[in-house]
Amino acid sequence: MSDAIKHECGIALLRLKKPLEFYKEKYGSAFYGIQKMYLLMEKQHNRGQDGAGFASIKLDVQPGERYISRVRSNDAQPIQDVYAQINDRINSEMASHPEYADNVALQKANLPYIGELFLGHVRYGTFGKNNIESVHPFLRQNNWMHRNLIVAGNFNMTNVKELFNSLVELGQHPKEMADTVTVMEKIGHFLDEEVTDLYLECKNNGLTKREASPVIAEKLDIAKILKRASRGWDGGYAMAGLLGHGDAFVLRDPAGIRPAYFHEDDEVVVVASERAVIQTVFNVSFEDVVELEPGSALIIKKDNTVSVKEINTPTIKKACSFERIYFSRGSDAEIYQERKNLGKLILPDVLEAIDDDTDNTVFSYIPNTAETSFYGMVEAANDFLNQRKNQFILNNRKTLTKEGLEEILSVKIRTEKVAIKDAKLRTFITEDSSRDDLVAHVYDVTYGVIKPTDNLVIIDDSIVRGTTLKMSILKMMDRLQPKRIVVVSSAPQIRYPDCYGIDMAKLEGLIAFQAALALLKERNLYHIVDEVYAKCKEQENLPDSEVVNYVTKIYEPFTDRELSDKIAQLLTIETIKAEVKIIFQSIDKLHEACPKNLGDWYFTGDYPTPGGNRVVGRAFMNFYEGKNDRAY
Repeated sequence: MSDAIKHECGIALLRLKKPLEFYKEKYGSAFYGIQKMYLLMEKQHNRGQDGAGFASIKLDVQPGERYISRVRSNDAQPIQDVYAQINDRINSEMASHPEYADNVALQKANLPYIGELFLGHVRYGTFGKNNIESVHPFLRQNNWMHRNLIVAGNFNMTNVKELFNSLVELGQHPKEMADTVTVMEKIGHFLDEEVTDLYLECKNNGLTKREASPVIAEKLDIAKILKRASRGWDGGYAMAGLLGHGDAFVLRDPAGIRPAYFHEDDEVVVVASERAVIQTVFNVSFEDVVELEPGSALIIKKDNTVSVKEINTPTIKKACSFERIYFSRGSDAEIYQERKNLGKLILPDVLEAIDDDTDNTVFSYIPNTAETSFYGMVEAANDFLNQRKNQFILNNRKTLTKEGLEEILSVKIRTEKVAIKDAKLRTFITEDSSRDDLVAHVYDVTYGVIKPTDNLVIIDDSIVRGTTLKMSILKMMDRLQPKRIVVVSSAPQIRYPDCYGIDMAKLEGLIAFQAALALLKERNLYHIVDEVYAKCKEQENLPDSEVVNYVTKIYEPFTDRELSDKIAQLLTIETIKAEVKIIFQSIDKLHEACPKNLGDWYFTGDYPTPGGNRVVGRAFMNFYEGKNDRAY
């Protein structure tokens, strides 16, 4: 994605099922869990660079001994900073107490962060907040071990105000109207109620408070707590939590918007936001990693009992397709193939744009995350070229000479790496993105590989705002002096805001929306904008279930091609000499390439929860009224 955009967070949960002595004997260290957590988080670095956090719980400690540790960072390199803090603390203690060196019992009793249960998080902040208080995991503390709650997640709720008000109705006084706080407090409220009910049951059976504690831990019904807490949640979420006594859970939203995968064997239970991460860190096969089903929770009890329970009735699965296009690492076997298919399926449109002239076309990609789609596009281009060669040979087999045959067979698809991102320059200019001359040089180009008679085809993952295309990529590509620049988006046109975790909250920032407005003005159809605003305004006070996405009417008068051509026109400045064409993937081909992730609301306006329709209406009203506010 050439446009700078913040997106998905990543979670990592690890439960060690054996005593720490087992890992010391087998793997050489009782810090096995900490080491694996570092890898789980670092392998998901792509999912968060604003902050990182780590929490651990020791099981079966004596009263007075610390059993919960947490460290968070919003440093420029947050994962490294988190583990630098962990290592410094542990090394300092080990240096002061040599007797800890080979004694696992002493290590567990005295060293911070060591334990059997771990939760990690890497974060992108969709609201622009990057203070330490916004970094997960969040901790809800209590002197009752069972009521200590640690929460981290990959989520956004569309109805935070309603959730906040429901907490107030329960008699709480939340410190902040943020979805993380409200979600944690909602879970915490019903956790408190469940613990209280179990304690009263124990008391009625003649148990003392101390005797009741292990009974509560055994009988605590995590599924019941999650069902009560998540009633009314509207959003996309993969929510992970630890309880102080040792229970843990991961809960996924009913539409499966946000991803979660897990693996269990005799030694560990591990959860992460990406399948390939678990495969890599624990050296297990594709089949050994299971996707957590929508609406379900993975529940890990302190006694190592592991179960998957349906918490909320699943809806139509609308897993985020951007996970496949861009967010997740491409090392996953399915995702790698899907990204190649995105490139293959768009080739017919590319051929039309270059008049089937592959001889005078150079294929490339930008940025590096589009490389896999590029491979797919080039494979399809080679198939096209081979078919053309075969047909020519068949048609001319009687007159074709050996030299002529060799010449035909030697023709190849031309591929080059023509753009190189200057990462240091990109980092420097983010302080003041209005410095257009600096922005224009974010990418360097490879000179000498393009002729004035050539088409230059550049594939990108997606085009959101188009700012980098306009201010940098097209300018730099034009320096190579091709006759035509064809920019290919492996994703469809992004027409609507996201409200489930991606930082695309404002309509007016989307280049497809700008193109639609421009076309409405040109064709004297701008009255549709007023009509859509009136419709959105009329349903402001309706319940979410009755709200309709009327913003789709902004795009209805135009074909995909008309919008693409207008986008190309808007992004091409006067100094560009080459003809510029922009091609987008179709919705049908997106679904063909990514059949398991059909969430496409940012392309189609088909939101998977009622709150999505509320958000897009609010975003449109903010645009119309000139308010620079977020829609959720």
